[in-house]
Amino acid sequence: MIVTEGYEPLVELTRGGTVECRHFGAMAVVDSSGRLLAAAGDPELVTFPRSSMKPFQALPFVEAGGVEHFGVDQESLAVLCASHAGTDAHARVIGSLLRKFDLHESDLQCGVHWPMDSETAEAMRLRGEEPTPIRHNCSGKHTGMLGMARLLGAPKESYLDPAHPVQQGIIQVLAEMTGLPAEALLPGTDGCSAPVYALPLRAFAWGVARLCDPFALAAQRQAACRKITAAMMAHPVMVAGPGRLDTVLMSALSGRGIVKGGAEGYQMIGLMPGALGSGSAGIGIAFKFSDGDPSRRATHCLITALLNALNLADVAASAEFAPFAESTLRNWRGLPIGEIRLSRPLKVTLPGVA
Repeated sequence: MIVTEGYEPLVELTRGGTVECRHFGAMAVVDSSGRLLAAAGDPELVTFPRSSMKPFQALPFVEAGGVEHFGVDQESLAVLCASHAGTDAHARVIGSLLRKFDLHESDLQCGVHWPMDSETAEAMRLRGEEPTPIRHNCSGKHTGMLGMARLLGAPKESYLDPAHPVQQGIIQVLAEMTGLPAEALLPGTDGCSAPVYALPLRAFAWGVARLCDPFALAAQRQAACRKITAAMMAHPVMVAGPGRLDTVLMSALSGRGIVKGGAEGYQMIGLMPGALGSGSAGIGIAFKFSDGDPSRRATHCLITALLNALNLADVAASAEFAPFAESTLRNWRGLPIGEIRLSRPLKVTLPGVA
């Protein structure tokens, strides 16, 4: 049974003129001052951001001077925030980071799976090569956590223990960025075995807005936030991979925002100050579909609607993003049979935009 409490019908699919399927979702759109600009369902819905948390999990390492201490370049910093596709390029960058940190691939405790990039996986099979932890989509995050352990002089073997200094630093930073007490973050274990925390959509969206527009934060954290967003925007292919939503949308945004999806229908988008026009504040968007949106079709539809509502129609209509914005549903012969659309119109209040 799919849980719908706190959610509302957000996206629907038609066959002919009849609605055949609905995806229930919840969403919060918040600016960097904490104002709620739009909502769907319950914006206070408590749920796990999953991999959308990754930029925040990298933030303590950057704030503590890890980038300078180890000589981490922008490309490498981007992969610390990634759910990457396991391409040879991703493996190369992570391998380089492990060497900088005086670590080995066997130190990664993320597990093993085949690369999400099908071409890479097929090439490996043809070579008779088995996947190793470096190809795991979360290996960049884990490498960053191990780098933080090195920086702190803390044990590497227990870096995933919630009581470890690395994890304690992450929960403290996440609490501060989202304006919540640390004890309000509800603990869980992610698919890659790292701690993950459930928190309200609105609070997480505010954290994203502040990551993009850290004007009210301490100077050291402001600098760390800007390094992370700059790295993600400069190297979007490191954050996901060729043809994947996060990479494609960041490329189409052209320096106006960051994008990071999470498992089970979670998605975050952060827009930089000025992205929506002169004087616009940073904006954080967080949404979740109750059914996990396994095909990501509801996510694509909602993002397209958000782009249009935020006066970013140029991004929605761009050649890069166009495949994700397609609203016509077709059968296996290519015949149009229906459409995917929002269940109700979406309106976002945009104060202070010239």
